[in-house]
Amino acid sequence: LLTVTVFLSTLTPKFYFALTVTSSFISGLIFVFEWWHFRKYGTSFIEQVSVSHLRPLIGGAENSPPAPAAFSAGENESSRQNMPECKVWRNPLNLFRGAEYSRYMWVTGKEPLTYYDMNLSAQDHQNFFTCDTDALRPSDTVMQKAWRERNPQARIKAAYQALELNNDCATAYVLLAEEEATTIVDAEKYFKQALKAGEMIYRKSQNCHSQSPQHEAQLRRDTNVLVYVKRRLAMCARKLGRIREAVKMMRDLMKEFPLLSMLNIHENLLEALLELQAYADVQAVLAKYDDISLPKSAAICYTAALLKARAVSERFSPETASKRGLSTAEINAVEAIHRAVEFNPHVPKYLLEMKSLVLPPEHILKRGDSEAVAYAFFHLQHWKRIEGALNLLHCTWEGTFRMIPYPLEKGHLFYPYPSCTETADRELLPTFHEVSVYPQKELPFFIHFTAGLCSFSAMLALLTHQFPELMVIFAKAVSVVS
Repeated sequence: LLTVTVFLSTLTPKFYFALTVTSSFISGLIFVFEWWHFRKYGTSFIEQVSVSHLRPLIGGAENSPPAPAAFSAGENESSRQNMPECKVWRNPLNLFRGAEYSRYMWVTGKEPLTYYDMNLSAQDHQNFFTCDTDALRPSDTVMQKAWRERNPQARIKAAYQALELNNDCATAYVLLAEEEATTIVDAEKYFKQALKAGEMIYRKSQNCHSQSPQHEAQLRRDTNVLVYVKRRLAMCARKLGRIREAVKMMRDLMKEFPLLSMLNIHENLLEALLELQAYADVQAVLAKYDDISLPKSAAICYTAALLKARAVSERFSPETASKRGLSTAEINAVEAIHRAVEFNPHVPKYLLEMKSLVLPPEHILKRGDSEAVAYAFFHLQHWKRIEGALNLLHCTWEGTFRMIPYPLEKGHLFYPYPSCTETADRELLPTFHEVSVYPQKELPFFIHFTAGLCSFSAMLALLTHQFPELMVIFAKAVSVVS
């Protein structure tokens, strides 16, 4: 003890100043890293490491739940499959790779699609456009390999090889329309060629589909190709301003293939009808698809809210409503907004332009931020077109959360909000997009701790710099007492 006291008595004020500055700097770095890790992955790095690595060493792994961790596109595939409430769906209004996503990347230098999202699309294409009988036709064999290629140029090259073998290879035209065409006009030309080839192959498959199970599989594949091509042609017409033509194509497609409702073609139809301002037709579509037995989506819930808001929004005033109370129509509109917000609480911030939009991904997670981005990207203009609709949304949407104080445990009109959406959305949305999180997480303990440690060390450094002699006496007194 005497040796320690003698040693401390020889320390100068400069030493204490350097010590406190170094401590403040290191704790500040830890705080910044903790904050960055929490914003990016939604969890504390120190807490994650301690739970994952330190707790097993002290025998606490048996009863502890696994720590939430971020995973990359190629990892934890099985863990995603074990979360049924976080099923990922194909975006019904997904953009064109060559004509839209690639153009965005050329202009901004940012990759709009994640590896995980593109990998899901590759799996979709293999499921939609291939079957067991492809080995019997050289062109289909080439396309089967093309859908598995990761390099876009290799896929395009394979599509041309397939066309050299068979000029009526519909899936080759589909790939070129999606990835090589740099404008919607060019994409439409390719899809028209795909339609001509696809209809011919589809008729042949219809005539012999009952001969064997292989022929039935081929008919399913040819049906998928035909439906996909017709839908994309309708989307091309919509993007090129031929909206009535697009609506007719979508209606015909839904009548011709009524069993393919899982493709959600009605969401394309809803958006086109809203662009035409054909609100009676929109209501008719909602009457069929906004049913308790059918799965919901942000497009269904928010379009229903928009129609009810349209009836009252032009004359709505929060001051007047607070004095006289809400009318029946206003109550219905507010309840519809609350219902929509409960289903997907991320949408209002995009509609109210409180958060910036990015290009929607090719796949979405229902009730997640990815679905909110996809909905707002296409429907924000429809809300702006109806006078007062966004004002009504702004005045009422936050009232939803008073009805569901514990959204992860109990919902009001829907099931409890799934807890896994943040992790899945981080894989679907690009890294430069700030993922919306619901419900908002409290800051982890270690962020508070490192922030406090950094502030305390900085204060000691300042006091040591201003009052060096006094702080030395204080440090020596503390050491003697201890």
